[in-house]
Amino acid sequence: MLNPWTLLLSNLKNTNVFNQIRCASQVLPQLSSEKYKVIRKQFGNIQPSDVDYFKTILSEDRVLTDENDVLPFNIDWIKNCRGQSKLVLKPKSTEEVSRILRYCNEKRLAVCPQGGNTGLVGGSVPVFDEIVLSFMLMNKIISLDELSGALVCESGCVLENLDSYVRERNLIMPLDLGAKGSCHIGGNVSTNAGGLRLLRYGNLHGSVLGVEAVKADGTVIDCLKTLKKDNTGYHLKHLFIGSEGTLGVVTKVAIHCPALPKAVSLGFFGVENFENVLRLYASAKSSLGEILSAFEMADNDSISSTVQNLKLPNPISDYPFYVLVETSGSDETHDAEKLTRFLDKEMESGLIIDGTVTSEPAKMQTIWNLRESIAGAGLIDGYVFKYDVSIPLANYYSLVPLLRQKLGSKAIKVYGYGHVGDGNIHINVTVPKYDEEVCSMLEPYIFEEVAKLNGSISAEHGVGFRKPHYIHYSKDVTAIHLMKQLKQLMDPNHILNPYKVLPELT
Repeated sequence: MLNPWTLLLSNLKNTNVFNQIRCASQVLPQLSSEKYKVIRKQFGNIQPSDVDYFKTILSEDRVLTDENDVLPFNIDWIKNCRGQSKLVLKPKSTEEVSRILRYCNEKRLAVCPQGGNTGLVGGSVPVFDEIVLSFMLMNKIISLDELSGALVCESGCVLENLDSYVRERNLIMPLDLGAKGSCHIGGNVSTNAGGLRLLRYGNLHGSVLGVEAVKADGTVIDCLKTLKKDNTGYHLKHLFIGSEGTLGVVTKVAIHCPALPKAVSLGFFGVENFENVLRLYASAKSSLGEILSAFEMADNDSISSTVQNLKLPNPISDYPFYVLVETSGSDETHDAEKLTRFLDKEMESGLIIDGTVTSEPAKMQTIWNLRESIAGAGLIDGYVFKYDVSIPLANYYSLVPLLRQKLGSKAIKVYGYGHVGDGNIHINVTVPKYDEEVCSMLEPYIFEEVAKLNGSISAEHGVGFRKPHYIHYSKDVTAIHLMKQLKQLMDPNHILNPYKVLPELT
């Protein structure tokens, strides 16, 4: 049997990241309930009779109770949160999910839905002894309309597998994440994941055509339409997109897949300062227009972290800031001409100091690996405080130098990277180990600063377990009240993903 940590970390696609984080990850993280001082709510306790019942629904090998088997489902991949679940259930159908939830609701047994467990805010792991409902076996592709691009699949399908499937049919998934090799489409939808190409294809509220979901009482809600237009009544699918499994559990997804671009190019550029990053973005929007599919920024500490910790190659020299510009279009000659004009103009203007451009898949992947590995690279240094916020572009990077000044020598590094095209910056603070003093210096300070700028404390990773008591920095009290009313209506016993998203229900 594989070591539990090997199982936990095997979802990391990049071999360098996997090997090095595995070596640094032999100590189990502290229990979330102790670390964050959470009190267990009055849910039922799992009895042997409950386990026996679940074995009448699922085959015995899909009811996990052995401590070593359950451990990987209790810990998030960044070693931030650790639950105490004693039971993992692995359904293969919506009917099985429905029967499980109906029983749990009657017995007031709390449930934690889990997909690929690649989240960064603790939303996909238990806090106490919630039953983990794993969707890893619900991984069937149901249908694909190659004319309209409508794909229907089960929620446990891995994003990269779906992308490979539709690419063979000249389509592309509208979502691309660094965790695509292990994240599930159901988890993507449940957290309204953003990713690298939201600039081009928009967020999942636009791409998702329909969902099937199961309420806490086992009722199956069928909103699995594949139509682009359907204005009959309330758009119920949106209740489940981004609600992180607290209103219902997504079991099937219908999503629109755009046409596969025929010509893709990627530029990686060195830039002198962040003001020039913004100028370059404005120029890219103007010069590249409809073929601009990604515009990513990373500061020097972000890239040097992946280069030094993971031994990944940097194709250009050392610069204060780096920008990735991806173009995707249908005419290689036309697109190349636009990109060349853009490069010539901005090399001459000085916005681009140095850079490289390629359309070779292997070279593009090398560059993307630098960007996609930033999230994991910091874990080699110790503990990482991660913040996923949206800020107006004029102030996009302003928090990073503020935090460097505030923390001083208490932090190993403070760095920022993210999706300039949608205002989403990821701020990482690395320290040797978890430090309550550093945490108190960061929170709620960083959320207060985001609120002053009319930003969002959670841009694309959800609220999860880490941020419910900070949600008021982004949402008005009336909006929070309505959310609580929806929760009470759809999950009156509060068994679905408790301790997540909303502040304490009163």
